[in-house]
Amino acid sequence: MTQPNRLLQDTDITPGSIGGTEYMERLLHHLRNLGFTEMEAKVMVELSRQNAASGYEVAKRLGASRSNVYAALQRLAGQGYLRTSAGEPVRYSMLPPGELTRMIEGQMQESLRAVEKEMPRTEPTKPTFYNAEGDRKVLESLTRELERAEHEIVLDLWREEAELLRTELEKAESRGVRLLWSCDNGESMMGPWLPLRSDTDGQEPAGRKFSFVIDRRWCMLGMRGENCPTQALITEHPVMTGLLLNHFAQDLILYELEHDMGRELSTRYGWRYEGIIGKYMSAGE
Repeated sequence: MTQPNRLLQDTDITPGSIGGTEYMERLLHHLRNLGFTEMEAKVMVELSRQNAASGYEVAKRLGASRSNVYAALQRLAGQGYLRTSAGEPVRYSMLPPGELTRMIEGQMQESLRAVEKEMPRTEPTKPTFYNAEGDRKVLESLTRELERAEHEIVLDLWREEAELLRTELEKAESRGVRLLWSCDNGESMMGPWLPLRSDTDGQEPAGRKFSFVIDRRWCMLGMRGENCPTQALITEHPVMTGLLLNHFAQDLILYELEHDMGRELSTRYGWRYEGIIGKYMSAGE
């Protein structure tokens, strides 16, 4: 007695019922996922239930058009999934399941390697630098990014600019966004400031510098004042965001050290500390 092919062992499929069970529908579904058409999948399953069959016999068992069945048989045979016997009529048989799946796996691996190697690659998007001029454009760009902030906003600015952005900053803080401040004086209605060193002559420069780093991906560096036009450089370039973050951190560390140690700095380090500060932070006069 002929033993059934292992592909369909342990099923309750009766001859002539190609899609009558949940098992069969699942098997056809997987064959379609592997790229076979509906007819090809049904032909493969039907042939796997027999040692060999002619196209006429397969079409009869499936209840399908002979022309559609013959076309499917020719495609499958041409791809190597079927064996054919000499003579009239030609009889077709399926490869053993293990051989069939190894062949499919090998073809898929080859195709995947080809796609990975040969698929055209576009150049990665390069971060751009662009300028914004005028109060309206600068504030609009900044407000838009502040509204998108999710994690952190690092600010280095004067009180005048902070007051212009009070509402947006309060909204961000209410969303749970962390605000890190550095401002020009120690008093503010908006929270704890970390003051910067003022100019030695006590005079405000022609423009007030400001910078923002939002979520460590977007930054703005600019200047605003009564005697100069408002201008800003905007970018997502990691070099610029890194520079601004490093500058911010260094300023805060120096401030914290001076605030904590006070005159002890001069007592401990004497002329050396003042010499270091003068060397790197003086105007060079």
